[in-house]
Parts: sequence; structure tokens; C-alpha cells
Amino acid sequence: MKLGYATLDVDRRARTGDAEVVFGHGKTPEQVVGALRGLHAANPDGPVLATRVDEAGREHCRRNLPRAVIDDIGRTVVLGPPRPARGRVAVVSAGTCDLPVVRECATTIAVFGSAADQIVDVGVAGIHRLFDQLDRIKAADVVVVVAGMEAALPSVVGGLIGTPIVAVPTSVGYGWHLEGVTAWLAMVNTCAPGITTVNVDNGFGAGVAAARIARATARAAG
Repeated sequence: MKLGYATLDVDRRARTGDAEVVFGHGKTPEQVVGALRGLHAANPDGPVLATRVDEAGREHCRRNLPRAVIDDIGRTVVLGPPRPARGRVAVVSAGTCDLPVVRECATTIAVFGSAADQIVDVGVAGIHRLFDQLDRIKAADVVVVVAGMEAALPSVVGGLIGTPIVAVPTSVGYGWHLEGVTAWLAMVNTCAPGITTVNVDNGFGAGVAAARIARATARAAG
């Protein structure tokens, strides 16, 4: 579907099971609304998602897409009915400052057909908080762990459970944290097995991967 400023991949759901997603960064508010409308027309029975939508874009969506669900913290816009949730993903964050990435991830998980359980502010500086939530974390089919600074939380979680873990480094921290590179290096060099790391602040990528794993787990379980 050609819009002049974009060519929408309206066949992606048939190929992969999931509709194309609008990356809002750098797009005008009108372009975000137009792309969402086009994707929704091609996928009327399910949700379509826009990520990294700035404030002006979100306000334009509110005015022109009254049925859209908009998350100002996660900077996401969802248009269309939710999919039935298959499988469960625990989205665990070290701190409240990681919430934008957590919310982007949780919304993506829901759009991609799984259930997201957000467990926030359980970082290693107060590690007892993590132990208080361990039963909830263990109950999930997949765990996404979001952390900045020295990003120790995925390694700790990976030493406590045998569930697949997707680690998300965030660009949060004091001083010379290199906009999240420090956290990313910590996660990719973890000693705990079974951890896959995505790029810095990539809650969307982690959400897609986690939802697909959770869906496949649910199918395998019957």
C-alpha cells in the first residue's frame, strides 16, 4: 500500500503472523496517523502499533484516532482490537527510571499476542525486592529484564531461574555510562546462561521476541 511518503507492508501478517509496526521517530504527526490508518485497514481484526511517537504525534493521534490506546510513558499508540493472549511474559525492571522501555515492551507484547506482567523497581541495590517477586517471575513463559547503570539484574535473575531471558540495557545512569553501552556490555558478557541481549533501550525488539517465544510455548503446551 503506497502512501506517497511510505509503502506499507500489508502482507507481513500473512508471512510472519504479525502486522508491520510504525516507527514514529522522525515521522510527522500526519504520517504516523496515515500509516496507522493504512495498516489498520489492512488488519481490521487485530491491533496495529506505532512506537517512539513524540508528544505532537500522540496529540495528533488523540484528535484523529479517538479509539486508539495511547501510552505517554511508553510513547506508543495502538489502533484496533486486542489479540487473544497466549503465554505470559514477565517484564522485570531494575528501577522506575526504566519505565519508558518497560511500557514500550509491555505494549508490544500485548500487540504481538501474549500477556505482559510488569514487575518494576526490583534492582540489585535492594535485592530483597526481587526475591519478593520471584514466584511471579518463575510463573512466566519468558522473562524480559530491563536495567541500566551496571545492568547486573539480568545476571542475577539468570542465576535464579531456568526460563528464557531477554535482557534490555537502558541508557540510564550517572557519569560516563556511554548512553547505555556500559549496560549493554555487562549484559552481553553475563556469566548466567540462557540470556539474549537486544540493543540499548529496545523494548520493542525485546517485546516481539518474548511474545513469539511465549506464543510458541503456549502452542506446544496445547
